[in-house]
Amino acid sequence: MPRDARATERQGGAGGASEADEVFVALADPTRRQLLDVLAGHGEASATTLAADLPVSRQAVVKHLAVLDRAGLVRGSRRGREVRYTLRPERLDATARRLAGIAAEWDARLAAIKRLAEAEAEEPLRRS
Repeated sequence: MPRDARATERQGGAGGASEADEVFVALADPTRRQLLDVLAGHGEASATTLAADLPVSRQAVVKHLAVLDRAGLVRGSRRGREVRYTLRPERLDATARRLAGIAAEWDARLAAIKRLAEAEAEEPLRRS
């Protein structure tokens, strides 16, 4: 899917799920998580600089950065012949807020089930 189409899809109702899916896919790989940690330590770095701190080749780092870029977790900007990468925490923050909302919905559902179960358990005691 072209990048513009993905951006348009993200703006729709189902876009939140698509955005989160991209983030989850990007974060599923331990090398990409390690890459994010290294990049956070550098603040801004090239693929070559990042590869020096990781047990993978520069080419592998570039491929991982492309996945992270598609997920909106990093941004690359050209400086002469070099591309420098920085973190984009807003996408991760948005995903965390979405997960917190889902957790709150489940907490409310579980609390309702608990109330029903407790009310049911108390009912025989009232009849006695």
